[in-house]
Amino acid sequence: MPEVIADTSPIQYLFQLDLLDLLPCLYGGILLPPAVRDALERGRALGVHLPTVADLPWIRIVEPQTRVLLPLASGLGAGEIQVMALAKETAGHLALLDDRRARRFADLLGVVYTGTLGVLLKAKRARMLDDLAPICDTLEDRGFRLSPAARRALLSLAGEPESPGP
Repeated sequence: MPEVIADTSPIQYLFQLDLLDLLPCLYGGILLPPAVRDALERGRALGVHLPTVADLPWIRIVEPQTRVLLPLASGLGAGEIQVMALAKETAGHLALLDDRRARRFADLLGVVYTGTLGVLLKAKRARMLDDLAPICDTLEDRGFRLSPAARRALLSLAGEPESPGP
């Protein structure tokens, strides 16, 4: 089972859905670069409902060694850059990215990725979740950008009938 290298967004949304424990169940281990840990800590300090990374024994903080990506990745956050740097350094690892720009850059680098929705779909297929439609509703209520087409595709892949959404 490959380890995953998580960006801030999947950690945030899975935590806010009370589904963060899916990660250690579905993947061999979870790596966070320091920039992601720091972003989570800053968010918590501002009052955002986020996990305390130190309380999650199944997460390892790993500093990327590669700095080459920094000048190439304009418009990306430090966490996204460090996630991709770690993914390039550790073959066979999966990046957890939700941001569209970060995913485009990952495609250019050949980094294999999924996101919050991919984790939820994997959990549904593993029979760890019953229905994704209400989870999609909650995600959208929390500010997750989910187009109607992406919602339909996810529910179709999950074998769920189309629902109207919120």
